[in-house]
Amino acid sequence: MELLTERYTKEIQGKTSCYDRVVITGTIPQICYAQGMTSYLYGKGIKIFDYPRFTEPYRDKINENAKKLARDNNIEIEFVKKTHIRKEDLVQKSMEKNGKTSGLVHIISAMEACPTYKPYHNQITNKTYLNGSQSKCLHYYFYFIDETLGLMYCRVPTWCPFFFKFILTVTTGWHQN
Repeated sequence: MELLTERYTKEIQGKTSCYDRVVITGTIPQICYAQGMTSYLYGKGIKIFDYPRFTEPYRDKINENAKKLARDNNIEIEFVKKTHIRKEDLVQKSMEKNGKTSGLVHIISAMEACPTYKPYHNQITNKTYLNGSQSKCLHYYFYFIDETLGLMYCRVPTWCPFFFKFILTVTTGWHQN
């Protein structure tokens, strides 16, 4: 397959290349899909309709850890209700206020869409299992600044299946000189 840069070589005066951001995602393979979580619950002897109660301790532990990180770093967790607000602007304001320029500089929490599972009992087959679904759950955004790499953040949902994102934003404005 011919690249566009090869096809239009005569029309191109120059090119730049860099990453705008690097996104690393993660999850727990065994439970990141409804059938896998159903099998996991059955294997542990947990009733499918007890799924919400099963996940609550994990949610609570994530909340506790976020609060501990905030305390340990003398940072307040900022809850954002509105979707149109740029989180990076909030980070910048926080850094100006608290003087932090490296390490963990801010934590934001927000209710956002997340994949989840809903218990279902099929009356025809008489089988009970989880179906994939969408809901909203609390997410934490942990913003860090590295002197070489710049601004990056981890997005951590508080509800199973815990689809985690780590994003390194490549912008020179965040680098320390």
